[in-house]
This record gives sequence, C-alpha cells and structure tokens, in this order.
Amino acid sequence: MTVQQATAPGSTGTDVAVTLDGLTRSYRSKAGRVDALRGITHAFRSGTFTAIMGPSGSGKSTLLQLAAGLDEPTSGRVLIGGIPLGGLDQTELTKLRRDTMGFVFQAYNLLDALTAFDNVALPARLAGQRVDRAAVHDALARVGLRELARRRPPELSGGQQQRVAIARALHVRPQVLFADEPTGALDRHSGRVVLDLLRTTADQGQTVVMVTHDPLAASYADEVLFLADGMVVGRLRDADAAQIATAMSELEQ
Repeated sequence: MTVQQATAPGSTGTDVAVTLDGLTRSYRSKAGRVDALRGITHAFRSGTFTAIMGPSGSGKSTLLQLAAGLDEPTSGRVLIGGIPLGGLDQTELTKLRRDTMGFVFQAYNLLDALTAFDNVALPARLAGQRVDRAAVHDALARVGLRELARRRPPELSGGQQQRVAIARALHVRPQVLFADEPTGALDRHSGRVVLDLLRTTADQGQTVVMVTHDPLAASYADEVLFLADGMVVGRLRDADAAQIATAMSELEQ
C-alpha cells in the first residue's frame, strides 16, 4: 500500500497530549473472543490535529473511547499530559476529563429545553462551578453563534447545533478535543464550517483527535492514522482527500 508503515513510539514528553502505550482491548461475544485493539502505541502531540480512519470494525471508536478514558483497556495504558489514567479513581478520572478534555459526537447531545448559552454553560453548572458568562459568550463567538445565544436547539440548523456542541466542548479550553464522526450528520457546507473550527482549534494550540470515515474531513488533519484489525497499519501526513481515499480503498480490498 502507499501509506508509510506506522512506527511512532509512545512518549510522555511535555509536548505530548495523549500517549497510547501497548493498548489492547478484548471482549467476549457470542462468537467468542474479539480483539478490538491489538497493541497500539502512539503519541498525539500537543497542538496537532489527527484523523483516525479504517474499515468498519477496525477499532476506531474503541481507540477513541480508551484514549478519552470512557472505557478501560484490557492491557497497556493511556496517559493524558503524562498522567496515567489507570492510576486514577473514578472521581479523579471524572475531574481530569472535565478539566482537560472536550467531546464532540455525531449526535449533538444538546438539551432542547435549554438555550444555546445554557447548553454551553451546562457542564460548569453540573460541576458546581460558577458560570463565567463572558467565557460562554466567547465560546459561542468562536463558533460564529454569539448572536444566537438565546435560541434553543429546535430553532437551529443541524450545522448550528453541532457548532453549539463544539462551543460547549471548547468552553473549558480543553487540552484535548475528541471528536467521533462530528460531520457525519451534516451537509457538505455545514461540515466544512465544523472542520474549519476543528482546524483552527488545533492551530491555536489544542490537540484534536477525530474519528471519521470521510477522506475530505480527514484532509483537514495534520496526520491520518489508518487502523485495520485493531492495529495501526499506516499513516499519511499533510495528505489531500484523493490521497486519503486511495489509501482507504487499498485497506478495504
């Protein structure tokens, strides 16, 4: 295949936001043992935008869930900013996720009864923190929705709702933003607006890790990691959509 074989070592240096060190994830199904991830080691450097791609069942979403501390590995470890997640109790893990991570998913996960402003402020309220109104407005301004702060999700387009979800994730200025198919439910124009926001987020020093099936979306990233059968099998850097699509088609043959 045309992609270079991935050999990036793990690292716990200060320039690394997320480290995956020998990560495996296995579970039992009716058909027997399933190895969703098989010994993945990779370092996501601070201020970079990485797209994760691969055929269905390759382990993309599993990798994202483990990296974000939403699931536990069978073996290996995940470090966020040099802190091993495996050494934290549930309270410490929840606090670390709240303080250092943001999440954007294909489903916007907004509350229809709340305004855009209140949806962005909700995580702070749930954590018992004082809401910084200026910071909430700033987060909405970053996604171009400051003037729509009093609108509720049913009054917004799908693209606008996803931008509210991004504003909610960016409100705490997380070190790492995890995104799982963030443009999957959007039209092409809205998708490009969201991808521009993610690109800008990385350019401003935050780390973005995005799972996607779309070569065009992946082309916004600095690097694309390709997974197959639970392993990182290759990578492309600074690639365009055509190059990424060719690499994906070779994986799927």
